[in-house]
Amino acid sequence: MSWARTSAAAVLICLLAGPSGASSEEKSFSIELNDAVDVGSGCRLVYVAYNGTGVPLEETSYDVFTFDGNGKVAQSLVFQFGGFPAGKTKVMQFDLPEQPCSDISRLLINEVTRCRVDGADSPICLDALETSTRTPIAFGW
Repeated sequence: MSWARTSAAAVLICLLAGPSGASSEEKSFSIELNDAVDVGSGCRLVYVAYNGTGVPLEETSYDVFTFDGNGKVAQSLVFQFGGFPAGKTKVMQFDLPEQPCSDISRLLINEVTRCRVDGADSPICLDALETSTRTPIAFGW
């Protein structure tokens, strides 16, 4: 019987402790390239972003480079996500005029152009950044 009590106690401790990966997941700023749709002669990029950092971001923007099908840098852009409350999910769209989606092989977040927390610049927008894509276009940093 003592083995059963020990096992039950171990299971209870594990349940109370919760999943071990929860804290790292809560401290992320995730940006997903959710869709890329041709609009006229350009490409509309649709992003789903979630601020799981635990702090409100007053201003958030990134310097992004596009790459063509041959892997050459095509253009530089600044994607402005603006203010981002903690725990908030946002859908953002950015149009790339004269740039068909099929001509984009990769989007690279080169650097943070603006990240403000409590009125000061902060490294959290890059330190906590997680990227993913649901499109054939590679997306990351």
